[in-house]
This record gives sequence, C-alpha cells and structure tokens, in this order.
Amino acid sequence: MQVLDTETRIRQQIADNPVILYMKGTPEAPECGFSCATVGALHKTGKPFAFVNVLTAPHIREKLPKISQWPTYPQLFVNGELVGGCDIVLGMQADGSLQQLLESLPAAG
Repeated sequence: MQVLDTETRIRQQIADNPVILYMKGTPEAPECGFSCATVGALHKTGKPFAFVNVLTAPHIREKLPKISQWPTYPQLFVNGELVGGCDIVLGMQADGSLQQLLESLPAAG
C-alpha cells in the first residue's frame, strides 16, 4: 500500500468530496467559533458535506494554507474550488448563494 504525501492526500480529499470542510473539531463538536458558525450555515442548506478535523491532522493543518492560499480555518471547498472561510460562507448563506451553489451539485450516488 502506497502512503500518500500530505499534499497528494489533500488534493485527493478535495477531488473525492464535492463539499469538504477543513475545520477545527467535528461538525458535532466544533472546537472554534468560526468552525461552529460555518457548520451551522452548511447544516441550514440540508446538503451533506465531508470534513477533516485539522486539529487531529497536523500535517494537513500545516500544508493546506500553502495549497489553498488561504491562511485560516475553516476552509470550505466545493467542486474542488476553495469557496473561502467563515465570513464568506456566512455571507453566502445570508444572500442565498450558498444554497444555490450546493443545489447545483449533482446528486451523490
């Protein structure tokens, strides 16, 4: 079994999951207010999303900002593209564009 380097693993996670949130903690137990607010906005869409707890994945926590060119967490990716962090996600949720973006994704399965 080949062990993937961190950058390859991150890129594969982003490619394999239409919606993935890199966050501190888990959706059930966020470990920072920004992650909690972002999870809340995603839950309001009713759409599923994957997540990675960067607190338990220090290599990902260190490497992802270099890949995404985004320095802070959480980081939301949709269809392989960085959407942004908490402020952007909350703004999109408020204006309806987050719902529209997630509605436009093909159904899983």
